[in-house]
Amino acid sequence: MDASEIMEHILTKQDPSNHSIRYSFLAPNTKGLNNAMSILNRNPHTYYVSDVTDDKDVASTDSSANKPYIEMSVFAAATESFSQKNLNCSIATSLERFKEVIQGAKDTGMRVRAYISVVLGCPFEGYEVDPRRVAEIATDLLEMGADEIDLGDTTGMGTGPRTLELLRAMQAAGVRNEDLAMHFHDTYGQALVNTVVSLEHGIRTFDSSVGGLGGCPYSPGATGNVATEDMVYLMESMGMHTGIDINGLADIGQWITGEIGKPNSSSVGKALIGARQRQ
Repeated sequence: MDASEIMEHILTKQDPSNHSIRYSFLAPNTKGLNNAMSILNRNPHTYYVSDVTDDKDVASTDSSANKPYIEMSVFAAATESFSQKNLNCSIATSLERFKEVIQGAKDTGMRVRAYISVVLGCPFEGYEVDPRRVAEIATDLLEMGADEIDLGDTTGMGTGPRTLELLRAMQAAGVRNEDLAMHFHDTYGQALVNTVVSLEHGIRTFDSSVGGLGGCPYSPGATGNVATEDMVYLMESMGMHTGIDINGLADIGQWITGEIGKPNSSSVGKALIGARQRQ
């Protein structure tokens, strides 16, 4: 399936759950946005464009709680080298392109999530990514209308002290914690450490992937996002109620990694399954 087919499938196949799942679609330029909007326009009344709980202008007035919630996303980079490799343009040019994408999405009432890649280490420029430059890019994206900035440790090179330095740079630039999300890869085994540092700083939104799936084509050896199973275990141990069945989640991680032929990278998931097998 290509991106258009996936989007059509999400809009036309009813989700059997009772929850509205958020889907974030990448629109790197106006062509991508226009393509997404044409698909949405062909499937009216099948989706929401903002939080179901507080949106008064959802795509339909009926009570179907399981319609997908659609948002747009853009991906910037914190270094010029990664921007050229990933987007084939400079950071400045990418930001100019994103202005139209963000404005176009906002004109429809849609939420926009803006990612910044390689904020804690670049495969081409190394560890020395300037946190103040990351904060400048984040501020530019927020001023364009982005609703949330997702700070991506794409290479997994980040550490606790450097994560804290980055978050302090964000704070100094006037970026609010509630406007930030963190996206940690676990290549160097630091993702949970960085998560705790972020939690203590006041961040409450984090990306993760079941079974630790993922990677980066421009960062050889980079593993996927921190495993959702590991994140849930951590959060629950800190007294946070996630409402997630961690054993069921572990089963899903084991299943999906087996289906696609990838190793299960969740330490917690493998431990829980192993413990059950020994009983």
